[in-house]
Amino acid sequence: MTDFFFYTIIAATPLLFATLGELITEKSGSLNLGVEGMMLMGAAFGFIAAYHTGNAGLGLMGAAGAGALAAMIFAVLTVSLRANQVVTGLSLTIFGGGLSRFVGDSYIGLAVPKSAASFFGSLKIPLLSDIPFVGTVLFSQDIMVYFGYISVAVFTVYLFRTHLGLNMRAVGENTAAADASGVRVTAHKYAHIMLGGAYCGLGGAYLSLVNVPIFQADVVTGRGWIAVALVIFASWNPIKAFLAAFLFGALSILGLRLQSMGIHISQYLIDMLPYVATIVIVIISTRKNRKEDLPPGNLSVSYFREDR
Repeated sequence: MTDFFFYTIIAATPLLFATLGELITEKSGSLNLGVEGMMLMGAAFGFIAAYHTGNAGLGLMGAAGAGALAAMIFAVLTVSLRANQVVTGLSLTIFGGGLSRFVGDSYIGLAVPKSAASFFGSLKIPLLSDIPFVGTVLFSQDIMVYFGYISVAVFTVYLFRTHLGLNMRAVGENTAAADASGVRVTAHKYAHIMLGGAYCGLGGAYLSLVNVPIFQADVVTGRGWIAVALVIFASWNPIKAFLAAFLFGALSILGLRLQSMGIHISQYLIDMLPYVATIVIVIISTRKNRKEDLPPGNLSVSYFREDR
């Protein structure tokens, strides 16, 4: 069980980054369905940067930059040009998938350089890692897992305990009222959309640099769509997003764990579980009635000042 939960955290980390990225984007009032495409771009550009430089930090910067750049395209189209957000997000997924395949085709089958892979080795936190079970599962992980923990805490404080977070939530809830109060709506939207894209890129990079350190064409395999559903499941709350990502991480490795225990169930059936759970989550989300469980009031609504 210790091994199962240890690897669940690893499987949950790319989902957590993507979920946090989409969460911060939606909190600012923008619905970006291009998470899958941004993760694919992050996976491809992050691997390419790390492969040529041998530096994991530059690989992560390349992944975050690719995700942020893709998100900026979305922001220009939806915020400045007021294009339909759903259509733009879907187009971004197609664009990201095509571009990542184009630039990454010659790297398929290549491994992450040892100098970069060593950066993601297990890093035990003194004292905390000595705690039975919990220490092994939570505090004997790689540096990106710890960055995920820190991100959850920072996002929670930022959203609910800071003035900037309040302004951002106001933009998402009632854009016209926020604008009338002097909040720089366009700046907030651009900043948070691009921040969300950077986190999605990091989620993709974790897959190509850590989870599967040999480059594959479609390493994301639908996790971007799961992340979109997890934002709803988590009620736009970073702490709940961590728990939701942990749950789906467990589902994603359940088949391998069952086989190691001698329990033989069709792998196709096991692989289907996260996506079935996604459908169930979407259905359950329609039953939420509490105010704190509802999406931002102006989510996916394009804003034009002259319409006030």
